[in-house]
Amino acid sequence: MSAGTDHVEVPTRMLVHALIREDGTVGADELYTVANTLGMSDQQVRLCVKRLVTEGRFTHEGRGRRAELHATTDTLRALAPNADFLRHAFQQDAGLAPWDGVWHLAAFAVPESARPARDALRETLVRLGGAPLQGGLYVCANAWEPYVEETAHRLGAHGALTLLTTTDLRRGDIREPAELARGLWPLQEIADRYYRLSRLAQPRLARLTGPVELSPAALLTIAVELAAELTRAMEPDPLLAPQLLPQPWPGTQARELIARCWAALHERDRGGARPALFRLYADITRETAGRATR
Repeated sequence: MSAGTDHVEVPTRMLVHALIREDGTVGADELYTVANTLGMSDQQVRLCVKRLVTEGRFTHEGRGRRAELHATTDTLRALAPNADFLRHAFQQDAGLAPWDGVWHLAAFAVPESARPARDALRETLVRLGGAPLQGGLYVCANAWEPYVEETAHRLGAHGALTLLTTTDLRRGDIREPAELARGLWPLQEIADRYYRLSRLAQPRLARLTGPVELSPAALLTIAVELAAELTRAMEPDPLLAPQLLPQPWPGTQARELIARCWAALHERDRGGARPALFRLYADITRETAGRATR
């Protein structure tokens, strides 16, 4: 835990995911060291690793702190869309992804006999930024079709899925897009999460840009804390374009602080078997900055 700053709750599973290296491995010694810094016990980490292996998300070689975890292909594939969403958010912040006025809708009618598939599809639609309009009908402001269809195919529910788009969405007498967005999504709750993210990022940015040398474990701990809080802020965020949001939007400022933190982390990093998120986040922020200055 970073001294003198707000405490960040990092789920053990998220810690493991955050420490996946670019070759898909996680070193146990690094995992236990960062976990201890965050206040987790070795037993807590062992139980999490055991669950992940049992679920088929990782394989395990070796014993104790010399062990190494290997993320399965399915695990790496499941984590990949998060990078897409983060990239899209930064592009929106830079004015590179304005809303085109199109609402994307998905409807499904999965029978009671397939309730697990129905529940999983509903959860996916909400996770992708969908808001319920009425029973079985969800709306999103982004082109979510590839992600929705991939999930429906995997669940065996693609035949029960209907996708459509419209530029004329009304709910009662409300049709103005920003007003619709205010009624469909909990924007104040989402904004509060970004205010917290900014509050947590500022002291960590000060440490990263200060004169004190930070150990590899300290850098990893800060990286994991920031990744956890960024995930916590972005998971319920439908990633609406600026035209649909109150301005100024706290998500923009929070992500700008995060970008500066990742730039500082990347600069302090000494290379080696570093977590993939070091490169991933740094690449996304540099890529967006480069496009914005063209």
